[in-house]
Amino acid sequence: MFKKILIANRGEIACRVAATARRMGIQTVAVYSDADASAKHVQACDEAVHVGGSAPKDSYLRWERILQAAKDTGAEAVHPGYGFLSENEDFAKACAAAGLVFIGPPASAILAMGLKAESKRLMESAGVPLVPGYHGADQDPALLQREADRIGYPALIKASAGGGGKGMRVVEKSEDFAAALASCKREATNSFGSDAVLIEKYVQRPRHIEIQVFGDTQGNCVYLFERDCSVQRRHQKVLEEAPAPGMTEALRAQMGAAAVAAAKAVNYVGAGTVEFIVEQTAYDQPESMRFFFMEMNTRLQVEHPVTEAITGLDLVEWQLRVASGESLPLRQDQLRIQGHAIEARICAENPDNNFLPATGTLQVYRKPQATSFERGTVRVDDGVREGDTISPFYDSMVAKLIVHGDTREQALARLDTALAQTHIVGLNTNVQFLRHVVRSNAFATAQLDTALIQREAVVLFKQETLGLPAAVAAVVAHTLHAEKALQGIDPFSRRDGWQSHGLAQRRFEFVWQDQPRSARLNYLHDGAVSLSLEGDDAASGVLSFAAHGEGLWVQWGSTPRCFSQIDWQGETAHIFTPQGATRITVLDPLAHAGEAAQEGGRLTAPMPGKVVSFAVKAGDKVKAGQPLAVMEAMKMEHTISAPQDGTVAELLYAPGDQVADGAELLKLAA
Repeated sequence: MFKKILIANRGEIACRVAATARRMGIQTVAVYSDADASAKHVQACDEAVHVGGSAPKDSYLRWERILQAAKDTGAEAVHPGYGFLSENEDFAKACAAAGLVFIGPPASAILAMGLKAESKRLMESAGVPLVPGYHGADQDPALLQREADRIGYPALIKASAGGGGKGMRVVEKSEDFAAALASCKREATNSFGSDAVLIEKYVQRPRHIEIQVFGDTQGNCVYLFERDCSVQRRHQKVLEEAPAPGMTEALRAQMGAAAVAAAKAVNYVGAGTVEFIVEQTAYDQPESMRFFFMEMNTRLQVEHPVTEAITGLDLVEWQLRVASGESLPLRQDQLRIQGHAIEARICAENPDNNFLPATGTLQVYRKPQATSFERGTVRVDDGVREGDTISPFYDSMVAKLIVHGDTREQALARLDTALAQTHIVGLNTNVQFLRHVVRSNAFATAQLDTALIQREAVVLFKQETLGLPAAVAAVVAHTLHAEKALQGIDPFSRRDGWQSHGLAQRRFEFVWQDQPRSARLNYLHDGAVSLSLEGDDAASGVLSFAAHGEGLWVQWGSTPRCFSQIDWQGETAHIFTPQGATRITVLDPLAHAGEAAQEGGRLTAPMPGKVVSFAVKAGDKVKAGQPLAVMEAMKMEHTISAPQDGTVAELLYAPGDQVADGAELLKLAA
């Protein structure tokens, strides 16, 4: 077994690998960029080496620096994690040439499966079912258009060297193909250094089911069952679970055998995932499902923890043992499925704004208590701590929340509870959106396909689970509780409404969903308080509260008693309850007197990034909703559209320019 390994990655996966290595008595070396000098993964390892600037191309993709770091620190092997260099056959070859063990498959397997078109032809020769499509080397746009027309619409354009949903576009009709192809090729070039694409028929009502495979250097290969990854946004996974709901034993055996055959066809070694698209005629008819090969990921997957949860195995340990020359620890007939596991990807993004990635500081980052590492009820894998910054240089994922239960229903309930216990303040996240998905009837009843989010949009987006009365009751109760705590320290902080005659009143001003609201508090003679929300006759009654741990039990009038916790960000109260979370701004009217109205006619960058292109020039007349510019940030392209009709007055940047969050890109005159 290795004595020391270098982890050629960052964030959550670097921390994950380091944890298993430490348990096995293996020393670890971290690499880090300028932006990651004090990152969690650096602290998780025994040694750390700086490899360059913040952008991946200046650090985590500079494999010559990484190999030098391994040599300088005496590492015997390199674990690539996922992303970055994990599927780079040149890096795998360079490791071997430097006398280092690459903890992954042979370079020949990476090459064979790395290009989607090549892997499709390989699978076709092996008899694995394929989706109808074009996987040829001729990339003439006119030919690709003809092939898409021949296959039929909707058609799917996919970057041949792609992954993670990048360089992928669904085209609904022929006249939209050329623009989608150009955008896809740009994103593919930026993400993978190649603009080659393939064209496939877009399967209707598809499920994304993948098989975890593992091979060793003795020629043994097994499959560790399947994962359902159908819940996706922008072709990127949101929720993953194992085993796949509705999977029959017969279909599992067929898909497992096909996955093992695919792995053996390239003499695969280590952890890999064979991904299939599964067509279904109806959600409740698993016997009608047909599967087609999509691609093979020649690395450990982000969602590997759900496989670990249902098998009780540590896949990173298997990687290390196989890479050191040991045979697989178990045979196929020794593997068993135990219960059900679900993983939720917690990301810094705004689901209600087309999942726009967010940057900022984790001012508050509280997570549910993990019950064990490998196979407990709750597990959190992350690479950040409270106070860390989510930067524009890397992926927007904050953490992976994994739960396990005896049944899917139990796992669902535990996931919802764990998400409720996840409190993040400082930037937008998808935590509440994930709760909406988990609570939706479609997901709860396993009506799964890759269009679930779009199909269920009405119950998933712009959902306010608490409502204004609950938010007002919580923030007023917490304010009164804090003031009461100060009374014994500072008598001038007393605000109990005492006066010599009559009832004392107090007014609270709020901003709720961009609208001003107010509430009136009455101090009653018996020491109680009554709260009324102006403009809502039903929201009135006695307000009571009691401390419990770090939060309060709050009851207002006849509403159910609710436990709430609050974290303040300036004037904004972030309220967390088991029922949901929300935020409301508490205003000091004097502090906001005289504020000027916001200037109109501006179009600003929603986050730091690079200007890819402008679709207009100065003097052009535009309509509301018309695309004006394309930005690239956090590995994705984002289109900036006109908020209203107008005329382009001036372009303030040029394609290729880096811009800061909030930078004005162009001026639009009415």
